[in-house]
Amino acid sequence: MTTAREIMTEGATWVKGDQSVMEAARRMASEQVGALPICDGNGHLEGMVTDRDIAVRVVAEGRDPASTTVGEIGAAGEVVTIGADDPVDEAIRTMKAHDVRRLPVIDVRRLVGMLAQADIARALPDAKVGDLVGAISQAAPNN
Repeated sequence: MTTAREIMTEGATWVKGDQSVMEAARRMASEQVGALPICDGNGHLEGMVTDRDIAVRVVAEGRDPASTTVGEIGAAGEVVTIGADDPVDEAIRTMKAHDVRRLPVIDVRRLVGMLAQADIARALPDAKVGDLVGAISQAAPNN
């Protein structure tokens, strides 16, 4: 049984809630990612911010990305995650159930990595990957 820890991307980049949206957008561009976990100073997960959050909740609303913080726009509270030692099949079920393409991987609230569709695609048989991609592609774009 393959676990999330075995196929995740380690050392995920994250931002603190008081950082500006501009800083987060620049980090997304330099890291070539579409989402960043929001963590406290100890790496404990507090939320997520996506490129879509930036486009819809900052740019489209005419807010200033230099003064708006990621904590103001990011998804806070109950963030969809996967435990580091959970099986990849559980990650697939979670992604499908919540219509998300990426999951923060946690080990007792501490962020240890990110698990994306691409990680699953590289590690699992085509049939499982196709099922996941098909299910998420039909969902509303909230991920």
